[in-house]
Amino acid sequence: MWALVRIAGWDSWYPAVQLIAFTPYVAVLSLIPWGLTVLWRRWDAVIAAGVITVLLTVCVLPRGLEDSDPLAGAKGRELKVLTVNILFGHADFGRVLELSTQADVVMVQELVPAFAEKLEPHFPYHVKGGEVGIYSRLTLKGHEFRPNPMMFGQITAELPGANVMLQSVHTVAPSEQSRVEPWLESFRRQQRAEPDGPMWILAGDFNATLDHAVMRNLVRSGYRDAAAVVGKGWTGTWGPYDGDNIPPVTLDRVLADRRIGIKDVEIFEVPGSDHRAVLVTLVLP
Repeated sequence: MWALVRIAGWDSWYPAVQLIAFTPYVAVLSLIPWGLTVLWRRWDAVIAAGVITVLLTVCVLPRGLEDSDPLAGAKGRELKVLTVNILFGHADFGRVLELSTQADVVMVQELVPAFAEKLEPHFPYHVKGGEVGIYSRLTLKGHEFRPNPMMFGQITAELPGANVMLQSVHTVAPSEQSRVEPWLESFRRQQRAEPDGPMWILAGDFNATLDHAVMRNLVRSGYRDAAAVVGKGWTGTWGPYDGDNIPPVTLDRVLADRRIGIKDVEIFEVPGSDHRAVLVTLVLP
């Protein structure tokens, strides 16, 4: 049933919307019933259990294997993008600032005024709206804030002259049944890739993994998930980092237009936050 729900994309109901995030763990655990059926010599069950293990493995294995990306080695300007959820200002400012020095652009979620005031002097350009912001060492042009249902949203700005649009993303979390439809609506409002238009870079807390159908559909519009490209798609960014007994899952990510090279991804602890920061090195064509 788990494999069927995952492959068919039937995960937009509660509690499947939460459970499906743990598919990589289930793929590993599926080896147990397969091993037991081998011990019991129930060969019909061995075949069935083996097929299920293979299906789940096919779903999750690619994101843990490094792709060969010719665009990463192409001539072009490097752009370093950091995304960090600061848990409504509870994240350690010194740590966020330290990580920010490594980036050209910083996408922030759960931003509060006091934190924003401390961060702004370190960046010549910044835009914010709702609880999301973009802080940049490069010139930003214009901005637009688009709210999601209930709370959160995304803010957009342009890197003039580069044909690049930036968006700091924060979707509704499907933490209970009443939030599932707002979560789905959040993804309906996400920016689709524009293969014949500007190159979009979406970064933030998507509150979804690559095992959620809505996330895969967004990627298929013309993006690549940076962590999956470099083989770090299994690395958790949310879960136990503020003391909760939850296995790590990957909610924070950078999606880049397929015309953009993906050179490296680094993931860092951020004291005080329930999320980890993601730093991605991109290569613009």
